[in-house]
Amino acid sequence: MPHATQHADAATAELDSALRGGPFHVALRAAIAARGLPLQRVQHHLSRHGVKVGVTSLSYWQQGARRPQRPESLRAVRALEEILQLPEESLIRLLAEADKDIADRRPAAHSYRALVEASDVLERLLAELDHPPSDGGVHTLGHHERIRIGPRRELAGRESHHIVRAHRDGVDRFVAVHHGDPGCAPARMTVHALENCRTGRVRIHHDTGVLVTELLFDTRMRAGDTHLFRYGVEDGTAGVSHEYVRGFGPAGGQYALQVRFEASALPVRCHRFTQHSPAAPRGGRQELALSGRHHSVHLVEPRVRSGMLGIGWDWE
Repeated sequence: MPHATQHADAATAELDSALRGGPFHVALRAAIAARGLPLQRVQHHLSRHGVKVGVTSLSYWQQGARRPQRPESLRAVRALEEILQLPEESLIRLLAEADKDIADRRPAAHSYRALVEASDVLERLLAELDHPPSDGGVHTLGHHERIRIGPRRELAGRESHHIVRAHRDGVDRFVAVHHGDPGCAPARMTVHALENCRTGRVRIHHDTGVLVTELLFDTRMRAGDTHLFRYGVEDGTAGVSHEYVRGFGPAGGQYALQVRFEASALPVRCHRFTQHSPAAPRGGRQELALSGRHHSVHLVEPRVRSGMLGIGWDWE
């Protein structure tokens, strides 16, 4: 059985290396492979430890698409260390190092933990507005956003211009979401209905900086109808801003993002980036040059795909 022995030795060596250097998902995947356990068996062992985790979540964890953050998930990680015969705190340590690395690389951006918490909060706020998170009855044909960075380097506000098409009868509103920078105060923000809409109910969550508002149309759309509307959010309630990120679900239409800076507060460099998920590494980095007169940068995606897209900038 020389080949089996060599395979086992290689798996053990890969596991040892991953436990030392990470990242978490590589170490978890190596540990599961080294023990030869299918994910269904791992799930079964976890349930015997009194921890419930779905096979899909386990798969996401070992792919790096998501990372365990909630208390129940962290309990699962500690149980996995025992089930997979790993040193105590070995996986937990890798998670902590990943959190620190994210914080170091994105000093003022939303942490992965904050994004997860905001996602949960958003579902609750949408439920309060009787709005299903997955489907508002329209497809986005075009979305153009303009972001203003103020003289204190803060996210001063944004304006959104939407072009949507109804895919069912009876649609008469759109629910807009604004996620402010860390330290923002949603209660002090203002939503302005600028064209072909009016504001309805507003919901906020202070801890995560999420603001959700209804934009009411003066018509009930029929399937196939299109509608253009525009609204803005006055923010300016947080500290120094370093990036603006937009997340997308299913593939959609054109998206354009413009970030404009005050002449008295210009960044030293700007770039665009993409990200498959909040836990995934960033890619698609491309430097953007500030326009001379209007002090702005922009990106255009002819057809957006699921994931995240944004513009980041560095200050002196």
